[in-house]
Amino acid sequence: MLGSLQSVLKVTELRTKIIFTVLMFFIFRLGAHIPVPQVDVEAFRDLLGQGVFFSFFNTISGGAFKSFSLFAMSIIPYINASIIMQLLTVVIPHLERLSKEGEEGRKKISQYTRYFTVILAFLQAIGMSVILGNYGAIPNPNIGTYLVVAITLTAGTTFLMWLGEQITEKGIGNGISLLIFAGIISRLPSGINNIFMQLKAGTINIFSVLLLVLIGALVVAAVVAVHEGQRRIPVQYTKRVVGRRVYGGQTTHLPLKVNQAGVIPVIFASSIMLFPNQIAQWFQGSAAANWWLKMFSWGAPLHTIVYALLIIGFTYFYTAVIMNPVDVADNIKKYGGFIPGIRPGRPTAEFIARIMNRITLVGAIFLAIIAILPNFMLMLTKIPNIYFGGTALLIAVGVALDTMKQMESHLLTRSYQGFIK
Repeated sequence: MLGSLQSVLKVTELRTKIIFTVLMFFIFRLGAHIPVPQVDVEAFRDLLGQGVFFSFFNTISGGAFKSFSLFAMSIIPYINASIIMQLLTVVIPHLERLSKEGEEGRKKISQYTRYFTVILAFLQAIGMSVILGNYGAIPNPNIGTYLVVAITLTAGTTFLMWLGEQITEKGIGNGISLLIFAGIISRLPSGINNIFMQLKAGTINIFSVLLLVLIGALVVAAVVAVHEGQRRIPVQYTKRVVGRRVYGGQTTHLPLKVNQAGVIPVIFASSIMLFPNQIAQWFQGSAAANWWLKMFSWGAPLHTIVYALLIIGFTYFYTAVIMNPVDVADNIKKYGGFIPGIRPGRPTAEFIARIMNRITLVGAIFLAIIAILPNFMLMLTKIPNIYFGGTALLIAVGVALDTMKQMESHLLTRSYQGFIK
């Protein structure tokens, strides 16, 4: 491992990319401490304690949400815009044509995504401003104050979007994912400090901490195994003669990942579950709202069951959106390939779809277990306020693995030994 790190420092291009990425992280953390004007931060933190807002967003933003700073909304509007654009690509023919036009088409879709991000960010910022005004977190609630808060939050999200694109272009790894990763990791020291404070106060014991560490290590190992897990379908390509050259004739494989959808289903399900609770908070005091908040509060049995079922459903839905067996079968047939024992065309598509349904079930159940893991960790360890939950762990491990693979590819092209054995 030390040899690989020394190899990284020897490669000038890779060293420059890493330094640039670290500098962008520094700017990101600096912006997380710039307060939004016209907002009473102490009153906002009281709302957090009452459960009006949720700690998931605070974890993603690296604590910027709790202090309601410039980056309070983090990069969530960009993620939502990207997901919606991916879904619209399947529905709208113009976007579908752009997605098949190569690099130029992808650039056009990225431009649409940026515009959509600004619109979503502004609408979300307006909604947050009005809610804060209703709960007294904005001392002078009026249209002018709402616009100041909304424009500031929108500018922060837009800057983060630009920052992420700069990291992708000039740094190492996917910029947007790394910003989320940085936000999650930045919360880890405060979480560890919180555990030590509880240990010192005697509210928890050392065995609970050791159990938490053991469970965390097992979960990390499981996340790595599922993230890297794939079913490889053998594909044979026939020989083709083009001019004086012979193409094909080799055997390769089609890799189908166990968790094809990544963490997107968890984000979908979280949004669906948070929205009704937020609406119920506005009507707190009525019988219907109180019943809903009681039954669907975080950790309640009904909430946990519905949340897990939504994740499983969204995993199948999103996998179907990004992985079309018919297109895969057509591409294999187009280049003269076939799966041994399976006829090209429709039988190949049905074969791939059948395998995808089976391995997606494993990935979906795994995502659901990881998402509801904090509930069981609280029951087993008796440690409250576990900030580094299953979803955050899933994102952090996935981003770390993808970034290490990019660094390894740089090393291997220069005959250095990589990280991953």
